[in-house]
Amino acid sequence: MLFSCPLCHHPLAQVKNSFICPQRHQFDVAKEGYVNLLPVQHKRSRDPGDSAEMMQARRAFLDAGHYQPLRDAIVNILNERLSSHATSVLDIGCGEGYYTHAFADAQPGITVFGLDVAKVAIKSAAKRYPQVTFCVASSHRLPFADASMDAIIRIYAPCKAEELARVVKPGGWVITATPGPRHLMELKGLIYDEIRLHAPHTEQIDGFTLQQSVALNYPMSLSGSEAVALLQMTPFAWRAKPDVWEALSARDVFDCQTDFSLHLWQRDS
Repeated sequence: MLFSCPLCHHPLAQVKNSFICPQRHQFDVAKEGYVNLLPVQHKRSRDPGDSAEMMQARRAFLDAGHYQPLRDAIVNILNERLSSHATSVLDIGCGEGYYTHAFADAQPGITVFGLDVAKVAIKSAAKRYPQVTFCVASSHRLPFADASMDAIIRIYAPCKAEELARVVKPGGWVITATPGPRHLMELKGLIYDEIRLHAPHTEQIDGFTLQQSVALNYPMSLSGSEAVALLQMTPFAWRAKPDVWEALSARDVFDCQTDFSLHLWQRDS
């Protein structure tokens, strides 16, 4: 197992239904099959991450297939770029596992890990997708051994560059998905008086070379309930006034465009 102790960073070994390090720190496997590697001293709140309501809204929206082209694009990149000797892939900020399980299904000989800070999301993911190894953990303190991952996927997820460089194998990959300039413009137009385009991609990841950039955009036609679910899973939800929620839920159809930016980074040898 590739897990490392979040307290002392020594390797974790699985003993029956627990993971134990040489310093005797112990982390039990939950009945759903995931392991919680987020010590209380690393939490910023009692229940960090998305709430159950946010997670359920995202699951309903994603299960309807509206972001499947994004998922398929990342699966294709993994199929093209992973070497025949690849053994492990990590999805950071995996939420309820919509993307993660597709990565596992596309790479049956590879161990796929899903990591999220939200316990409610990981609990739900582990119950639904037993083919993935899920853990509750911080994306800023990855509980994995050095040079253990052939690829890491970050869909809107934050992570420290030094942690990516530590965990990804030389020659391995980081795939990021971020909002393109015109992502969800129609939704933003309901909330902001002045619509600002998302800033162009300027990220640099120390220790990695950018090998490919892909723009992915397409229109969506949503029902009122789907539009509400979409709003609930975005940062715009905090700014939306009650009349915006009411207007969206009353819509028969809400047309909205997507605009994703995919970037493929290779770890320097």
